[in-house]
Amino acid sequence: MPDLLPILTSLAWPIAIAIAWLAGEFGQRWTGLPRISFYGLVGFALAGPQIGILPPPDSGPVALLADIAFGLILFELGYRINLRWLHANPWLGVAGLTESLLTFAVVYLVAIAFGSPQLIALMMAALSMGTSPATVVRVINEQRSSGQVTERVLHLTALNCVLAVFAFNVIIGFWIFRTFDAVGEALWQSLVMLAGSVLLGAVFGVVVPALLRAIHNPRQDATVAFAIAVLLLVAICDAGALSPYIAALAFGLTARHRRVAFSAAQRNFGALGELLTVLLFVFAASTLDWRQIAAGSALAVVVVFARLVTKTAGVTAFAHLSGISWRKGALTGVGLAPLSVFVILLIEHARQAGVHVVEELRAMAAVTMLLEVFGPVIIQRALVWAHEAPEHPDAA
Repeated sequence: MPDLLPILTSLAWPIAIAIAWLAGEFGQRWTGLPRISFYGLVGFALAGPQIGILPPPDSGPVALLADIAFGLILFELGYRINLRWLHANPWLGVAGLTESLLTFAVVYLVAIAFGSPQLIALMMAALSMGTSPATVVRVINEQRSSGQVTERVLHLTALNCVLAVFAFNVIIGFWIFRTFDAVGEALWQSLVMLAGSVLLGAVFGVVVPALLRAIHNPRQDATVAFAIAVLLLVAICDAGALSPYIAALAFGLTARHRRVAFSAAQRNFGALGELLTVLLFVFAASTLDWRQIAAGSALAVVVVFARLVTKTAGVTAFAHLSGISWRKGALTGVGLAPLSVFVILLIEHARQAGVHVVEELRAMAAVTMLLEVFGPVIIQRALVWAHEAPEHPDAA
């Protein structure tokens, strides 16, 4: 009997993943809602502060697997980004920059109005700029969505990720030095980190396609080769204080422009990607504590609403200039609502780097929990309303 506790602890994650997968399958079938909403609910319910089945999240193998899962999703996102389209339609990039900066400014002012310290308000504003690639890519694949709104959401999500990671790292640097004199140093370190991550991802994007061509059968081996490369890339970034998310995004983007047919690889990286996606959303939700969510709930509701308004307004303002209707512009902005996994993993990386900000970011815990459940639903409805996804994709 004394050995029972270690055995149960070792079984916690496999059991949680199995429960989450079943909840996702039955939940999607009964309600039509995205599976990942149910994965998040299960992860949150089974977490230590709630039912207590899952152990506290740390920098162990589960956290690394979550990073790898996110890396695979970001690679797929990067592969779907067409830089030539952004060059031909610069107003789309302007719209993304506008809505991100507008979101930063409004969320910062809202946080200050609620009495948050300046550094915490800045962190919340930086995190709120982002859009969760994990939710966006997963829902788009699950809904089998395609069209103008879908492609714009994907491109703007990638831009939001880069801007949010850069801004968050600048503010983390400022947090560490605790002085306005160090703003330049923090800015420079964030730029170096960003450039190093992009360079490393680009090197992988050149080398891996070259290796695939060397084995003379790139189509058959693309899924496994890219998955192994992402695993290696994430491990190198974790060891080298680089951003695995920016590197994976740059890897996918470079590989696309090296003209390797990733379309022949399996969507979501097949069964491996499906399994890691369940783990990713369970892990992300398991980092949340109901007490932090309750403490920050009032500010969280305002931040979610403000963020939805700013992103929708920012994209809609440039809708006609970028070649779409006001309606599709507004739906594109609504589609940028998901946030949860992206924020949680950024905060976890900051915590592992020695910046313990979780207690101070109670409102962001509440925001992430709200969007863990409702973010997938919001983007699903935006795609359906844009007539780019069927109401019930499994029946299509």
